[in-house]
Amino acid sequence: MKIAVLKEQADGERRVAATPETVKKFIALGAEMAVESGAGLTASIADADYEAAGATMGGRADMLAGADAVLGVQGPDPASLHGMKPGALVVAALNPFGERARVDAYAGAGLEALAMEFMPRITRAQSMDILSSQSNLAGYKAVLDAAAEYGRAFPMMMTAAGTISAARLFVMGVGVAGLQAIATARRLGAVVSATDVRAATREQIESLGAKAIFVENVAGIEGEGAGGYATEMSDEYKAAQAELVSAHIAKQDIVITTALIPGRPAPRLISDAQVASMKPGSVIVDLAVEQGGNVEGAVAGEVVELHGVKIVGHRNVPSRLAADASALYSRNLYNFLSAFWDGEAKCVVLPDDDEIVQGVRLTRNGSVVHERLG
Repeated sequence: MKIAVLKEQADGERRVAATPETVKKFIALGAEMAVESGAGLTASIADADYEAAGATMGGRADMLAGADAVLGVQGPDPASLHGMKPGALVVAALNPFGERARVDAYAGAGLEALAMEFMPRITRAQSMDILSSQSNLAGYKAVLDAAAEYGRAFPMMMTAAGTISAARLFVMGVGVAGLQAIATARRLGAVVSATDVRAATREQIESLGAKAIFVENVAGIEGEGAGGYATEMSDEYKAAQAELVSAHIAKQDIVITTALIPGRPAPRLISDAQVASMKPGSVIVDLAVEQGGNVEGAVAGEVVELHGVKIVGHRNVPSRLAADASALYSRNLYNFLSAFWDGEAKCVVLPDDDEIVQGVRLTRNGSVVHERLG
């Protein structure tokens, strides 16, 4: 089986879908690895490192010629995949809802598109979950980005010239990114609080040494959806949360928002009026800015200032830690494909009745087959 690894073409994408580590592992299974020249440079991986791992290097057309699978971080342009075999696999984060036309094009080209962000959140697939691995780094980087924009120190400092108070940091949305943001902010010495629509996260928040901020005495706010994802909040909960947050956020120096709902625009958590209630010099980092944003006034790809508050809206935050993000992402892909590796045939075999395969498979035999894209 020939597996091609391509240089990412999306603006600002610095990650790569395979590292020398995973190249060696695929070759050990019996795969032929073909890596486009320069694919890893933005992730601090030289072509020579891939060659030393056993990969063939060359131009895009040569790497795709006869390929049985292509690995990507973001979905490659279907028009750039000439030379792949009918039925070949496209394995990447494909943004199926935002890039439906691209999914249709994969189907039209006879390719089998596998969307890694649709990986089921089950125990067997934890090591394959790109959303978790990349969100973990995003939560960490969000705190560092906040610290870079914040004009004061994070920890309390007692000096001969007086005491500096610790920064107050509030995390809204306690998934993987939020939990890592809490842990990172605590390590930097901030006084941390957090909230989430899922009541089950209270224990997780407190276990990391943060204060849990929850709406009390409002029925039906568990917020737990299929696979552990958050669901849309009820109107009653939204009103209660807005009142609670308005009082709490005005006392904060830094807020990090991470709330996403799969397949839908990000929920609005912070209004312009709430931004205005914060002290001048405060910072908000909106990790959901590319899905519409949790914060009113956030702009994707920019750091804007409103009411004296900086709102950070960096795109593709995991890519800002390209080397580590690539290492984790590439292991997710290897763990996925190796789980379905046929040792005798030396290729990937995807059973139709497997829960993981059903979760990630978007196209097959010229058609879009995923139930969520019907």
